[in-house]
Amino acid sequence: MTLFVLLALVTAVVTFAGSLVVWKLSLKYRLYPKIRERDVHTRPTPRLGGIAMFLGILVGFAAAAWISSLGIARFANLRIVFQDPFQVLAILLAAGLIVAIGVADDIWDLDWLTKLAGQFIAAGVIAWQGVSIVSLPIGAPDGGITVGSSWMSATVTVFTIVLVMNAINFIDGLDGLVAGVALISSGVFFLYSYLLVQQTSPTNYFNLASLLAVVVVGACAGFLPLNWHRAKLFMGDAGALLVGLLMATSAIAVTGQVDPSQLGTDELFPAFIPIIIPFAVLLIPLLDFGLAVVRRLRAGKSPFAADRKHLHHRLLDMGHSHLHAVLIFYGWTAVASFGCLLAFVLPVYFGIDSGWAFLFIGVGFVILAALTLAPLGRRKRQTVAAEADAAGSTSASGMDELAAVDPLRDDDSDPRPVPDRPTPGEHPTGAR
Repeated sequence: MTLFVLLALVTAVVTFAGSLVVWKLSLKYRLYPKIRERDVHTRPTPRLGGIAMFLGILVGFAAAAWISSLGIARFANLRIVFQDPFQVLAILLAAGLIVAIGVADDIWDLDWLTKLAGQFIAAGVIAWQGVSIVSLPIGAPDGGITVGSSWMSATVTVFTIVLVMNAINFIDGLDGLVAGVALISSGVFFLYSYLLVQQTSPTNYFNLASLLAVVVVGACAGFLPLNWHRAKLFMGDAGALLVGLLMATSAIAVTGQVDPSQLGTDELFPAFIPIIIPFAVLLIPLLDFGLAVVRRLRAGKSPFAADRKHLHHRLLDMGHSHLHAVLIFYGWTAVASFGCLLAFVLPVYFGIDSGWAFLFIGVGFVILAALTLAPLGRRKRQTVAAEADAAGSTSASGMDELAAVDPLRDDDSDPRPVPDRPTPGEHPTGAR
């Protein structure tokens, strides 16, 4: 655990320093696009933060490789991660390719078909070097089921990576949103993969999934200070696609290659944890992606046609502030992620029924639903108050009109004598 924390810190420091450099150079050379109609920010902001995140991740991997080569007994098992160097190189090559495509899009605004083709190529590079879904822990009580063929395995892997990349990219619309969601999700997934490997291989605490998750945590933590509201620097498509690529690869590296019968529990739910947790940590991005695709296809548009109807836009339209909308996303992500992690930890480590994890998720979702919908209640109360004020104003106006046609009113233009009468609110015997 100490080494993983150290690697996360190294990645975070390098990412933060790189972000400062990228930000200053972007301002100096005006490397930022015009504000689009769907954008929430009101001033031109550089979008090249993904370069700094990629640099931090490269240094994190380099630090891990260097430590593994030192021959320190405590970290000897780290060499297992680099036992097949082509896997690591394929991941870094795919990451570099996706960052290059993202930077090109952030500067020149590529068409969606070009970006999608690049995503498939990057995902294909990873699947080609063996980081793929070998088996799924469903369908058999005594273990996983093997995916039919190597071609089917590669196909499922490629589409999964592309799906997650776009899901992460779709929610990149508010300051600190993707960085914070990915930080929470990857942090939980790191804990899961770290604990899982202790169940399947008690003498080895190191695996590729944990390393990928921890460098994503470090990159997001280092980038977040410049991306917090009001952001000085955006990660852009380069950063969002990079984060999605590594999160998907981390999940595939452990999910498709674990046998649920090794988890040491007879409960059914923990056996499905290897495929549930990756979806749980990506709950909000996948939900937003699914809704966006359905919405655009129903409108006869491309599923990648940009609009201003994402979940974060809807939260703003409901009346949430920028910060509140981001924190609500954090809350939903944390409850779903930690809840599913508890469903694994409680029965495996403490012998406690996983139903308590469901209780945690249920209570958390109820609280978050109330917080999410709170502006609607305030808006309704404001509407009722406004209608009451309008009704009062209308009533007063009607009284004034009646007074205007009152034949007993004082009117200098009427020559007929009118007897004196008290004014409203004046005692009948009061002086005029």
